[in-house]
Amino acid sequence: MSKNGSRSTSQYERPISRKALLFTFCLAVVGSLTFAISKPAEAKDQLPDFSTLAEQTSPAIVNISTMTNPKRDRNQMYGPYGEELPEILRRYFGLQVPDGRGGSRQEQPQPQSLGSGFIISKDGYVLTNNHVIEGADEIIVRMNDRSEYKAKLIGADKKSDLALLKVDGKNLPTVKIGQSENLKPGQWVFAIGSPFGFDYSVTKGIISALNRSLPRESYVPFIQTDVPINPGNSGGPLLNMQGEVIGINSQIYTRSGGFMGLSFAIPVDDAMDVVAQLKENGQVSRGWLGVIIQDVDRDLADSFGLDRPHGALLSQVLPEGPADKGGLQAGDIITRFNDREIKFSSDLPIAVGRAPIGKEVEVELVRRGKKKTLELAVGELPDEQSGVNPRDGIRKDNRLGISVTALDEAVRSRLGLDSEVKGVVVTEVGQGVGRAYGLRSGDVITQINHENITSTKEYQKVTADLPVNKTISMRLIRRGTPGFITFRLAE
Repeated sequence: MSKNGSRSTSQYERPISRKALLFTFCLAVVGSLTFAISKPAEAKDQLPDFSTLAEQTSPAIVNISTMTNPKRDRNQMYGPYGEELPEILRRYFGLQVPDGRGGSRQEQPQPQSLGSGFIISKDGYVLTNNHVIEGADEIIVRMNDRSEYKAKLIGADKKSDLALLKVDGKNLPTVKIGQSENLKPGQWVFAIGSPFGFDYSVTKGIISALNRSLPRESYVPFIQTDVPINPGNSGGPLLNMQGEVIGINSQIYTRSGGFMGLSFAIPVDDAMDVVAQLKENGQVSRGWLGVIIQDVDRDLADSFGLDRPHGALLSQVLPEGPADKGGLQAGDIITRFNDREIKFSSDLPIAVGRAPIGKEVEVELVRRGKKKTLELAVGELPDEQSGVNPRDGIRKDNRLGISVTALDEAVRSRLGLDSEVKGVVVTEVGQGVGRAYGLRSGDVITQINHENITSTKEYQKVTADLPVNKTISMRLIRRGTPGFITFRLAE
């Protein structure tokens, strides 16, 4: 206060001028605008940029096309008694197809499918889906620089829908192989492939779920994503934000034939296990129990004395199978197998398939409402791709065109053979080399190309390595009498 009683004004209490107010207001407006503009920019900066990763990865991604030779008419290829006609006869008698104008034309190989793949080693190993190359007579791999290679099929596994190819190349670009074990839903992923033939298309999304089971796909715990996948993407890589392959795009769920938001990829950890086996053996071995299973719903859980629905219910145990020999019974509910929890019935085939063959594993189960633990030895699942069915047989779509089965004691007794005889029994003769050279149902094959045949696996291995355009011997027993025949395989 001043001496005269009036209030004094300090430097902090001076009235603000209009100019100062206007200046302050302008600063506030500018600051607000700057914040409003910069905030979306910051949010934009947080979204992933796939451009560098796509550029680095694309050289190792390949386009895969296949060619299939025209299927010739049975009556043109075979004589009246089923024998294969010589090439000179097939060439000059009737092996032409109508051209639609009343004339004819020579048969030409036809393009069959288009898919994707990726190079996993500098010396030319390429991984793709089995359904991309299935049934192909010729496989063409086109690189990022448009150079092309003819690929050799090293092996294929129908159950995991994977195929391993090999091209002749050196110092080829390769992808980085990541891990799929620690993936989490919500993580960003992207794919590179050739949907509808549009090469090197990049699509992105997130992981939607893990360990998905699909109908007729019992041995793959699929990665579910919302990455747009369409025909032509099959066999291409699913990559993480480090540019590492964490899956192989394989299937989509669709009612329209196009992408509907549900894509499924094979985890790379499972894929690389398949690759290792295909490299070494040309086929994949998996564990097998010999059971038929079903899921446990609420009512079943209540009737079997479970506190909640979980586990795999054994509705049938196959006689003399690994499960039967290990003491499992119909009605058992397996809740843990080889240290893996079995929440759903679909978890059991995956766990069994990964189990070590021939070694004992621990099985936790519920039997009549009581918990029980057993140890049993896991058997080997006969592989369909190699021609083996659950009865240990080979289908007739192999190189000789015949079906064979193991020579067990029952068959040996029925054919009147000594216990020392080893081999496989011909159960069916299809159109092909076997029929052309006179093989019959009931023949026992004991040797091919000087290699003893003791099992269906040995038969598959030996026939896969047979040379072409060379005379090959085969020892067989027909009606108790042994003998040799010879045959040749064309290219």
